[in-house]
Amino acid sequence: MASITVTLVRSRFGNTPKQCATLAALGLKKIRQARTFEKTDTVVGMIAKVQHLVEVTES
Repeated sequence: MASITVTLVRSRFGNTPKQCATLAALGLKKIRQARTFEKTDTVVGMIAKVQHLVEVTES
């Protein structure tokens, strides 16, 4: 299965509580912090909710 690397590029402050909770569920707390996930529908949906805050690369 394909993997996705998600990097937080913008601050989570000033966003809605749901968006902050989504970032916390993805494990992204600090700017330039990156996490790698398997490409599943759940993860893709979470990324779509915070796409303006993160950078996604597929590998």
